[in-house]
Amino acid sequence: MKTLISAALKFEHGKLWALNQQALPQQQEWVCSNSIEDMCDIIRSLKVRGAPLIGVAAALALAQYVEQGANDAEIQIAAQQLKSARPTAFNLAHCVDRLLEVYANTQDKAALVQEAEAIFAEDKALCHKIVQNGAPLIKANERVLTHCNTGELVTTGTGTALGIIIQAHQQGKKPHVYVDETRPLLQGGRITAWECVQQGISHQIICDNMAASLMRARKIDKIFLGADRIAANGDFANKIGTYSLAVLAHYHKIPFYVVAPYTTIDQNCETGNDIHIEERDPAEVKGAFGGFGQVMWSPKESPAYNPAFDVTPAELVTAFVLDSGVYSSNEFKNLEKA
Repeated sequence: MKTLISAALKFEHGKLWALNQQALPQQQEWVCSNSIEDMCDIIRSLKVRGAPLIGVAAALALAQYVEQGANDAEIQIAAQQLKSARPTAFNLAHCVDRLLEVYANTQDKAALVQEAEAIFAEDKALCHKIVQNGAPLIKANERVLTHCNTGELVTTGTGTALGIIIQAHQQGKKPHVYVDETRPLLQGGRITAWECVQQGISHQIICDNMAASLMRARKIDKIFLGADRIAANGDFANKIGTYSLAVLAHYHKIPFYVVAPYTTIDQNCETGNDIHIEERDPAEVKGAFGGFGQVMWSPKESPAYNPAFDVTPAELVTAFVLDSGVYSSNEFKNLEKA
């Protein structure tokens, strides 16, 4: 496999590396993946995260395994292991299945490796198209709310929702970003805020439960966020807390934009009711983890509920910003799915 480098994922000199996003912003630590088991652990532990990037990471891990000499049976087993690492994000299955399809059609391991390289390059190109489509939606000096993290650390390019904001900033529009901390693992407060600092973007971190009061005070003009799986009817899964924002935005009449590449659209998933929601370790809710160490604030005996995602119905979406264009919910439902 040739050298491939992005902000949070790289393959060089025969080794696959991922930026440990659990250590950010205190540390910029790269971890090495030498096996399928390594990559599954990296994905499950959120060292690599974000629907687009985990799909690319899984593809590179499978290609690396093939170059290490995996046989046909081992390739199939590895593919299933990778696909089950995080079940909600559709990009993961999409990318792995693409490699399997190429291999099934060609019986050529070199073709599988080349497809993994193509997926890496395609994700970067998709981000560019998304950003170009979405940046005109942000006007000068607008105040934008975003949830979780959707910048260059979750793609091989400039990002999705945060990529649009960065582009608007670079165009001189001077957006101000309200960054949801995004409980329980604080991907907003840790990572989105860090990216805003790197880009020089005006921003403030807020607790997730502050969004309603900001909307009521008319301090939020628009909301941009990503998606981990979009059903054929436009219902979508995203980081837990997204549904609450959509309901609040609908009540306060604030435009609500969902930003994603086509690789996030699951054409075989009819509605949001068919999306499997990953449940994570309850301990994540009871304390804080990451590069900042570990803090527990809850009684050891107390149980906790920790779904990683929730599902938002399509009717609450103002528009979907995709690599192919910007579509209302009705337009999305009528898109011809390739």
